[in-house]
Amino acid sequence: QVQPVESGGGLVQAGGSLRLSCAASGRTFRSYAMGWFRQGPGKEREFVATISRSGGNTYYADSVKGRFTISRDNAKKTVYLQMNSLKPEDTAVYYCAVRERPEVGGRLNEYDYWGQGTQVTVSS
Repeated sequence: QVQPVESGGGLVQAGGSLRLSCAASGRTFRSYAMGWFRQGPGKEREFVATISRSGGNTYYADSVKGRFTISRDNAKKTVYLQMNSLKPEDTAVYYCAVRERPEVGGRLNEYDYWGQGTQVTVSS
């Protein structure tokens, strides 16, 4: 079992940057794809980005493509989400999730373990 724990959220002005981290316990971290999702106020949880177990494949939601970058360090059992050019509409709770398969996945029901989330607030 892998338990992800997010960190790095906060308050930032529009146009700024933040880097989220997700540390995942468990010996099998390097076997699994990872993903980031978010849930804005009054909205459903939505896909943001995903990365394969090796880090060789990544996939992004259209709304963040070109601004966000997902990466991972298997030695540190950590996945990152670098967020640049932030917009007020990026305000949300960001969740890290573990997919018990090696390939990327873009749907909520493809993920098996979820973190508690970290709040990101972008002011205009």
